[in-house]
Order: sequence, then structure tokens, then C-alpha cells
Amino acid sequence: MSAEVERFFSEQSPLAAEVASFRPRAQQREMALKVAEAIRDNAILVVEAGTGTGKTFAYLVPALLAGGKVIISTGTKNLQDQLFQKDLPMVRDALKAPVSVALLKGRSNYVCHYHLARTESDGMFKTREDIKHLGKIKSYAKVSDSGDKGGLADVPENAPIWMQVTSTRDNCLGQECPNHKECFVLKARSEAMKADIVVVNHHLFFADVMLRDEGVAELLPACNTVIFDEAHQLPETASLFFGETLSTTLLLDLARDTRIEAAAGAKDFAPLPKACDELDKAARDLRLVFKKEGRMPAIATEDFKEFPPALKTLGEKLAQLSGLLEKQAERSEGLENCWQRTQALVQQLAKWQKGDEPDQVRWLEVFHHSLQLNTTPLSIAEIFEKQIVGSARAWIFTSATLAVKQNFSLYQTEMGLLNAKTACWDSPFNYAEQALLYVPTGLPEPNSEGYTEAVVQAALPLVEASKGRAFFLFTSLRAMQRAYDILVAEFDRKGLTYPLMLQGEGSRSELLTRFRDHGNAVLLGSQSFWEGVDVRGEALSLVIIDKLPFAPPDDPVLAARIAQLNKQGRNAFMEYQLPRAIITLKQGAGRLIRDETDRGVLMICDPRLITKPYGKRIWQSLPPFKRTQVEAEAVEFFQGTAKIEAQNLTALSSPDSSNPDTNNPATNIQDTNNLVA
Repeated sequence: MSAEVERFFSEQSPLAAEVASFRPRAQQREMALKVAEAIRDNAILVVEAGTGTGKTFAYLVPALLAGGKVIISTGTKNLQDQLFQKDLPMVRDALKAPVSVALLKGRSNYVCHYHLARTESDGMFKTREDIKHLGKIKSYAKVSDSGDKGGLADVPENAPIWMQVTSTRDNCLGQECPNHKECFVLKARSEAMKADIVVVNHHLFFADVMLRDEGVAELLPACNTVIFDEAHQLPETASLFFGETLSTTLLLDLARDTRIEAAAGAKDFAPLPKACDELDKAARDLRLVFKKEGRMPAIATEDFKEFPPALKTLGEKLAQLSGLLEKQAERSEGLENCWQRTQALVQQLAKWQKGDEPDQVRWLEVFHHSLQLNTTPLSIAEIFEKQIVGSARAWIFTSATLAVKQNFSLYQTEMGLLNAKTACWDSPFNYAEQALLYVPTGLPEPNSEGYTEAVVQAALPLVEASKGRAFFLFTSLRAMQRAYDILVAEFDRKGLTYPLMLQGEGSRSELLTRFRDHGNAVLLGSQSFWEGVDVRGEALSLVIIDKLPFAPPDDPVLAARIAQLNKQGRNAFMEYQLPRAIITLKQGAGRLIRDETDRGVLMICDPRLITKPYGKRIWQSLPPFKRTQVEAEAVEFFQGTAKIEAQNLTALSSPDSSNPDTNNPATNIQDTNNLVA
């Protein structure tokens, strides 16, 4: 197979006829050969390939050439669709490979005939928009082959009505469903079982590994290769599914579904809808205990006197509903299902109330309309290792950001992949010519009052020099909103007419389309714009990052993991917090140069990149940009008037290069509390 892989990535590649911009890249060819070797040996391979390597083709080609069944898991549904609709067909055609391909999403992406009919007959809608959308969904379900809500452009994917016309693991009736034979979910799973290549996403994969609910478990036994693209997301995704979550949304859904089923199958039993109303109220009252959104450890609920009695009331109302449903369950499949769900939730709530288990942390997350009670394992390594050890198949993990200075130890430790083979390739882009890293001087410490104002003022000269065409990436929504307000005022004062866009004004895809179309816009974003965003060409020429992206130290899961590492006598900051921040920063920095002809400036405003001993380790992990601390040089980069030579720039360095401690990444960090504002 190696010879075929070599040929595919040579000047004579059949892909050249499919892709006008194709050109051989040594990194892409070498990665493809490594993947081919891992597939041949049923090995575990962890691969970092810098932006522009073409890692998608580098794993698709050997996977298709090797034959057998392949599961490819991506980070998002958008990437899943791109892989299925564009990349896979292109490679398949170029290889003339006779392989079948299927797309498998979670059940909430498919119209459910049963719940569609129930919603229509129930007639309870919050808005006229819901009624209009329902009609379109009903017509779509009659003509669609897949029932995938992504195929109905007339109804937004985030429209509230979708929750009522799709199924969940909890409310699916399975083989007892009267619409079982026409089920879109079962059809998608059936096609996946027959296909050679199945494209899923990480949430679907891990939901199934733990819950055996989404069809992946049926695919794995026959699978020869599993490939995780955007694999840097796996530790967080796996933690989510290897733990447990009980939300007030689940309880409200249970109350709603029980009301609907009671109206259809137990109209003469008045206590049931009354019990649903009481559970609904108890769930909402529990959420209202907390005035602010955010996360907190379970122990912090001691500061909220209303929480214990509200939680107790919720448990009582849930148990009451369970008792009533038990008496009515035999009257219909829907009521039986609601009873089973209620029993499971009673057990889950009791388990959460019992207290902390070893190696787990209990915590709460308060959202605008809901509350989650979570239990998360402090480590997923052992759990995940059990899923892959002993299986006669290849496991490939790839991303542009998995390592710190080509060291994979954090990722391997987190994922239980200590014996995996690793490989790392830098981006083929010429960063020294195409880009500049600018770290301004004179900014206050990131936790200082007025820091965001100082960041905006430092960035404005570059925004003007780049004529807009900028991303502002923030580590918090609060800083993002504050910066937006300042920019609105400054643009007005200076008479700047660059379109100013803010995350949340529309979907991410809508904002990106508008950003590209304007060609001179300034877009402010937080977490969702740090990765998975691809803007090529002059429309994006400046990326400004407000702070080093250290996770908030008061996050309950992070705090528990830090405490555990420190208890073991390890340096949690150097071993865990810093490497994670570097990987996130690499993602943000990766938004700037997306093509061989792109040029631009990456501006990192955080002074700790210069003033802290660990700063050198951070910027050395970034691509090899030219570097400067001089504003004029950054401005001149856009003007194209200065011929900047790397050796003449003010080099980023630690405070005192003559002090051996400042060059030692293991130096004791005494002020970790000041790392995050």
C-alpha cells in the first residue's frame, strides 16, 4: 500500500485533476504513510499536523486504500457534513475506490414520526413561528429520504420546535413505536451498518460508547479502523459522557411528555397531569434558587439555604410521579416509557445526593433557563483505555494542536494512550515571511481593572493599519462585550466605518459569511471562534487575542484535578494548566494563516508572554512567526513598506536570559492565582 500512497501524493497524483490547487507536500505524504502503517499494524497513532498539511486527505487515502470498515469521527456536525459531502467523494473518485459511505448523526437530528404526530395532536405551541415550522417539517418528513433536519433549510436548526418533533434516548419507544418501520434513525443506522466508511461526530461516538444508544456500538465489532479528526476535543467530550448529568431540562421534558401521553392514553386519570405540573414547578423552583449563571462545586451549595429544601421537594415530586406512572404504565407504550424514564431519574438524583465518590467531582452549572447536576471523573484515561485495548483495529488521533513543542505527554496521559505511537509535522506555510507575532509593551496585568480598555487601545492602531479585516478573540464573554462597547464608541469618535460584528448576533456560519462578504469587517468572538473557523484571503489579516487562555482556576472540575495532582506531589500548573493553555492558544493562532498566500499579524496582548518564565515555552510552541514588540513594525507589516528581518526584531524572551531559572520551564510558579483574571 505504501507505493500507492506515495503515488497519490506525488506530482502525478490523480487528485491533481480533482483539485486545481493541489501540490505535493512532504508533510502530507509522510503523515499518510504513517497512517497506512498504523492501519496495517492495527496500531494506535497520535498525530499532530500543522495547518495546511492537508491531514484530511492524509488519513482518507490510506483508509480507503486499506479497505475494511472505517469509522471517522469529527469535532462538529459541520465538519461531519463537509467530510461526507465534499472530501470523501473527492478522494473516492480520485482513487476510483468502490466504497460506500454513510453519515450517522445523533437521533435528535432526525424527524421522529411518532413525536411529530403527538406534537400536532397536542396543539400546544408557544409561538406562531412554531406552528409555521411544524407545517414545513410535516411536509418535509413525507418526501425526505433521510429525515435529517439539516436538509430542511426553511426551518433553522436551533428552532424550538425541533425538540418536540425529534426523539431522545429517553423518550424513544424503540420497537414498541407504531412508526417503527418508517423510522429515520433506524434507516440511518441500517445504512451505516452496510457502508464501508461511516462518518460520525465525537458526541455521537462517546454517547454510544457509554449509553449504547446511537448505533455506533453495533458498528465497532466489524470496524477495522477508527479515525478521530479534531482529536484535541476528545478529553473534554469524553469527560462529559463518562460522567453523569441530571438537568432540569430533562425533568421538564419528562413532565411535558407525560402530559401528552396521559392525554392520549389515560384521560380519566386526573392525578397524572397534576403530578406533572408539580414536577414542572419543582424543577423551575430549583433553577430559581440561583441568581447568576455559572459553575460551582457541589459543596458551594451550602451557601444557598434554599437549595436543600428545593432539591428535596424535587425528589419527592419525582418519586410521586413515578408511583402514579407505575399504576398507568400498562395502558400505552408511551406511558410505560415515561415510567422507565422517571425511575432512572429517581436513581440518578439519589446517587448525586449521596455525595462525592473517589476520583469524581460533583458540580452544578447554572444556565439562563436550566440547571445541571453533574458528576465528572477526574481522569478518563483508564475508562477510555478499556474501550480500545485488546481490539484488533487501528486507532488514529489527529489534529493541528495535540502537542506542546512536539511533546504529546499531556494528551497521552489524559486519554490513556501512553503506549501509542506519535508523529508531528509543522505547517508547510512560510510563517517567517507570511506572518508576524506582535506582543505590545506597557499593558497592565490581565487581572487589572481596565485591562480590556488597554487591550482595545493597543489594538486600534493595528485595526486601522489592517483596514479592519480582524478577529478579536476573547477568553470571556464579559470581556468580549466590554470591548465591543468600547470599539463602537471609538469607531464613532474616529469616523471608522469598518463593519463591527459580535458573536451571538447570528449563528457562527451566518456571521462568518457576512464577515467574508464585507471584506473589511471586525468580528469579536469568544470560545466558539477560537477553532473550526476557516477564513482564507485578505478578509482576515489580523487576529487579536486578549489573554493567554488559561482555564478559570475556580472551575470545579479543573480545581479538583489541580488539587489531585498537587496532592500527588506534582506541579499541576506546569503539567496540566500550562500545556492546556498552549494547545488552546495554538488553536486561536491557527485562525490567521489558512493558505499559502495569506499574510497577517497575530497580536497577543497578554504581558505574561514576556514577563513570566513560562512565556518562552508558550511562544516557542507557536508556529515560527517573525516576532516584535514594536507597534511601528506591526503597522509597517500591513503597509508593506518595511523589509523586516527576524534578527533585527525585538526578540521575545524571558525577563533575564542570564538567569538560568527563567529558562527552566520547571521553575516553581508562586503566583498561579494571578494567571487568570
